[in-house]
Amino acid sequence: MKQSLTKIAEEAGCSVSTASRIMSGKAQKYRIGSETTAKVLEIARRQGYTPRNVAHSLRKEKTYTIGLILPSISNPFFAEMASVIISAAYAKGYTAFVMDAMEDGERFHEGLDRMVSRNVDGIIAVPCSNNPIPLENVDFSGTPVILADRFFRQSTLSYVTTNNYIGSSQATSEIIQRGHRKIACIQGALDSTPNIERVRGYREAMEKAGCRDFISIRGNEFSIQNGYLETKVLLDSEEKRPTAIFALSNTICMGAMKAIRESGLRIPEDISLVSFDDYEYMDLMEPAITRVSQPVEDMGKMCAKLLFDRIDSATEEKASTQIRLSPSLILRGSLAAPSHTRSE
Repeated sequence: MKQSLTKIAEEAGCSVSTASRIMSGKAQKYRIGSETTAKVLEIARRQGYTPRNVAHSLRKEKTYTIGLILPSISNPFFAEMASVIISAAYAKGYTAFVMDAMEDGERFHEGLDRMVSRNVDGIIAVPCSNNPIPLENVDFSGTPVILADRFFRQSTLSYVTTNNYIGSSQATSEIIQRGHRKIACIQGALDSTPNIERVRGYREAMEKAGCRDFISIRGNEFSIQNGYLETKVLLDSEEKRPTAIFALSNTICMGAMKAIRESGLRIPEDISLVSFDDYEYMDLMEPAITRVSQPVEDMGKMCAKLLFDRIDSATEEKASTQIRLSPSLILRGSLAAPSHTRSE
């Protein structure tokens, strides 16, 4: 086994101690570069190398526990996802340990380490950083990892997400079809793949409709406060005020609605509001909110299925499964033609 590790180190162009630390899942701790880590892991996969501690973990008794790491339990979207996954785990006789990373990368990785130290049988995670290596190390070491909602473009980790680009493009096109041109987009976490795809859908729909000059993208987190503050700024100038706001999450939408009402404006008479994400309270608002609905229940159930299939598998094969579910557009009263077109 030592000879195999030496061969891996020689081919990767690094020391044996560096290769050993990477194979032990300690690359981040020792600040080993991502390029070196990726190279070592790829060579190890190709050679079928299994370190002693990994072999032991593959033979360990099941603990009938799984880890669930989320960005924010206070976000209704993730709260609902957690409920679905916990129920699926319970039905299989498993207990789920839930950790709230509070949209903090360092806290996320600490939570990942804690889950591994508990010897959980598998992990479902919504990443809060743009570094896939710690999650890849855990998955490679024999503890299956399934990503939910967010994923890494250059990683082979399995994930289940929504086709955020299609949902955003459809919503933006619908707003444009109602006669709007000044459409502001309030985005969430900048490194989040769903956010990146939603912004892309908005931007391309605007460009396709000849509204390039009216593109306005603001904000930096999936929070009520972000939606509130950015909407306040947008409404500050009557001349540049948008006729519609596309909030890229339900929490952003709640903040935007608060700011609009504080400004004495009416929805949709003075300004239209559209949200990405669905939740039952949106139909109870006045007016009900037009929004892009994600199949969160299907997402949670699919993540649980993929995880338990991996846990129950008798082989060590780690085929990557990457699924994008279709969103749907729910039309409600918060979207109407801009006031200047209604008066003409």
